[in-house]
Amino acid sequence: MYQGVFVNGVDQGTFRAIRTPAYNGPPPRGYANSPVKDLSSIDLRCNVLGDRQVPHTIKVAPGDNLTFDWHHNNRTAADDVIDQSHHGPAMVYLSPDPPTEDSFVKIWQKGKFELGATAHAPGKWATTADIAANNGHMNVRVPAGLKAGHYLIRAEMIALHEADASYEKVPMRGAQFYPNCVQIEVTGDGTVELPAGVSFPGAYKYSDPGVLHDVYCSTKTTPLAAPCTTTYQIPGPTVWSGAWPETTPVEVGAVEGGVVTAGLWSSWISRSVVTSATFVGSSPRVVATSTYTASWSARYMAPTAAASGGV
Repeated sequence: MYQGVFVNGVDQGTFRAIRTPAYNGPPPRGYANSPVKDLSSIDLRCNVLGDRQVPHTIKVAPGDNLTFDWHHNNRTAADDVIDQSHHGPAMVYLSPDPPTEDSFVKIWQKGKFELGATAHAPGKWATTADIAANNGHMNVRVPAGLKAGHYLIRAEMIALHEADASYEKVPMRGAQFYPNCVQIEVTGDGTVELPAGVSFPGAYKYSDPGVLHDVYCSTKTTPLAAPCTTTYQIPGPTVWSGAWPETTPVEVGAVEGGVVTAGLWSSWISRSVVTSATFVGSSPRVVATSTYTASWSARYMAPTAAASGGV
């Protein structure tokens, strides 16, 4: 997941305006960076808890450069960002907030951008050779002339290390999707409206060549499946013509507040069951359980201080 957003190189605060995914277990074993594999799940939209509004919205203007700060554990330069076996593409979508059917418009993508220099070498992938190699930074620009209003940015990495099999047929394997959303407000007097886009779920199919892909065609002498290809087709729609044709990295400043390490969390979700707890020291004591069902609002609700990314 990404833990922060820089606007033109300035950090907006850790987890600020980000719909942080749910933890999947109690401290210290749980974590909030689980993948989504079920392509029919509403969690593919913004991950688990993606329907829950958070108290802040980041204000941006058309042309601003946004840098998403992806991390595996802690928001530090020493963090590994993503396992080096998790080769795959990265994408950014933009939607009015709240999303509707066919409202997500792709504004950036990067897949396998360089073949390996030798036979069976993995080549260079967006997740590992770009984002992870650049301290977790993913860059995109707010489209030129975009109409003012409230939007969700859906940034995503896909890990293909188990994508030689379809999750639909082999639930223990399948491509791993890591979507995350941030609330933004576009300012200014722009007049450009987003075109029709795609829906989540719905944008991807298990049979898509970018979803069912044997990444080991490029890394093993004997690939796991046949036919086998070393080229890669990024899943989903093409990038919108109104997006910036090129996005270059910008120099970012210090993380607001310094080093960030996750503290204790008081609730977690596993298999749609919400567990709430109190703590004696670092030991959780369960006080309640309930069922979590995503419930997306059909109209925009202004963030309030009482809003929460928790349960």
